[in-house]
Amino acid sequence: MTRRNDDDLPSIATAGDVAQLANVSQSAVSRAFTPGASVAPETRKRIMAAAEKLGYSPDMIARSLMRGRSSIVGVGVGNLANPFLSAALDLLVSRLAEVGLRVLLFPTDDTSVTNFPGREVLQYRLDALLMLATAVSPRLAEQCARARVPVVLFNRQAPEDGDASSISGDNEGGGRSVAAFPAAGQHERFAYISGIEASLASQEREAAFSAYLLENGLAPPVVEQGEFTYQGAAAATRRLLLRKERPDAIFCANDLTAIAAIDVSRTEFGLSVGRDVSIVGFDDIALAGWPSYSLTTYGLSTKQLVDETVATIQAVRNGSQPRRTIVTGGLVIRSSARVPQSVL
Repeated sequence: MTRRNDDDLPSIATAGDVAQLANVSQSAVSRAFTPGASVAPETRKRIMAAAEKLGYSPDMIARSLMRGRSSIVGVGVGNLANPFLSAALDLLVSRLAEVGLRVLLFPTDDTSVTNFPGREVLQYRLDALLMLATAVSPRLAEQCARARVPVVLFNRQAPEDGDASSISGDNEGGGRSVAAFPAAGQHERFAYISGIEASLASQEREAAFSAYLLENGLAPPVVEQGEFTYQGAAAATRRLLLRKERPDAIFCANDLTAIAAIDVSRTEFGLSVGRDVSIVGFDDIALAGWPSYSLTTYGLSTKQLVDETVATIQAVRNGSQPRRTIVTGGLVIRSSARVPQSVL
């Protein structure tokens, strides 16, 4: 059944070959390989058996040209050393596959986003472009708008006057919740270890944390930049703990930052975390729950964030107006921070 070329080498099997072997129409073969399409179970079984025998797989490029869409979502990713983002990406790939979408990854970050190869990326006829916790430059936004490729931001809020959709955690609510916890625990000297300077999420968490403290008559936090990396956060922690007025409560922009702060506090300064200094993170990654860290943190459901992202991508690729969703979380209390008497 497999056709051969002039050199007597096997050619790639076509949908017509599968249809002939399975004794069905070519349109039935197309439906069998289209997620959600209607085809009788017995017919699908016959088609799949024929396809396996011939080594057939659908020509996604040809199908995208016929349908005017590729079923490919481009994903701009950066800083996958952050466990929160790597876990989110892993789940995103699986969930998008469940709805018939495939992922094409493009490396980027907040410092190089202005150089993001938008023209090259858009040659792939993307159904949508998802930016994983990274920004979208005005130039890239304009290129996507001209190409009619919807942009979705993950874990970052989109500007209200723009065309991008966004799914983000509740940075303001989280920052205020974190501030209220050590404030109730009678802490007096507060600090915040930020992410990279360009991170809007880090800025929003810091602003909410500081606002709560000031509203309640407490001193604003000392701020050190941790860059969302273990090494950067470790250096920031050292600078804080070497101060004459050492902080007794440290809010970290994410959990990886908090993990570094715990390690430095214990191993380099001999402090008892949760007693001498309280450390609180943001995200609730798997490592936060390990007994060696037992990190108090503002927890976000990665599953909920991903589910909202997939639903948004499906909506905007079908013509929906931009959607902006904020996912709320809650404080997860463990032993890295002193527990107020009111909570006990």
